[in-house]
Amino acid sequence: MATYVMSDIHGDYERYRKMLQLISFQDTDTLYILGDIIDRGSNGIKILQDMMMRPNVYPILGNHEYMASLCMEWLLQEVTEDSIKDIEPELMQGLTEWMNVGGSVTIKEFHALTLEEREDIIDYLSEFSLFEEVKAGGRDYILVHAGLENFRPERHLEDYDLSEFIFHKANWTKVYFPDKYLVTGHVPTHVAYAQERGLLSSEVPKEERKHTIFIRNNNIFIDCGCMYGGQLGCLCLDTMEEFYV
Repeated sequence: MATYVMSDIHGDYERYRKMLQLISFQDTDTLYILGDIIDRGSNGIKILQDMMMRPNVYPILGNHEYMASLCMEWLLQEVTEDSIKDIEPELMQGLTEWMNVGGSVTIKEFHALTLEEREDIIDYLSEFSLFEEVKAGGRDYILVHAGLENFRPERHLEDYDLSEFIFHKANWTKVYFPDKYLVTGHVPTHVAYAQERGLLSSEVPKEERKHTIFIRNNNIFIDCGCMYGGQLGCLCLDTMEEFYV
């Protein structure tokens, strides 16, 4: 029985499957996925369908799933010139923003599903958690997609709203909880490694960028840039062993 965490798979089904094989993922194990499962890569829906069949995989909402959920109900209908003409401005803005961050491939994949399969995906996305509190290996963890915006030590996790979990990146120089680890995805770890050197990520040559899990000040960043020239990372919370594909 082991507890694992990964994030930001971004539609790379092959790496997702390879990671499950690498960690020898069993029915007695637990896996938390910290959002951004879809978009950019072409098989995000396929990953979601695999996750849906696994009761020991727990999804946490990322900004990409949130943006998708705002649009998918409309995508259930047949898209015609008339339906596009009558679309509400707010929905059009949401669709545009989603497509600008890689949603086009997910929309194409979604449209290839049957109506029942599309409805199942929408229902599944509605079940995603905003955060999870986990104990493993004698340590306490808080798992969120991006960070804790407007953080105060006395503030309960239930008091944060959705946007404070999924859009605001964590600050690795800050100790949020002295007795717990905050585990996040959202921002590729090579960005944090560059910041530690006093550099912008764009100032670090691609061949010198580090795409490994970043652990500092009780922060654990696990987005290893799967779709940004990096790799998919996975951390065993019981042993702190790192895995990469």
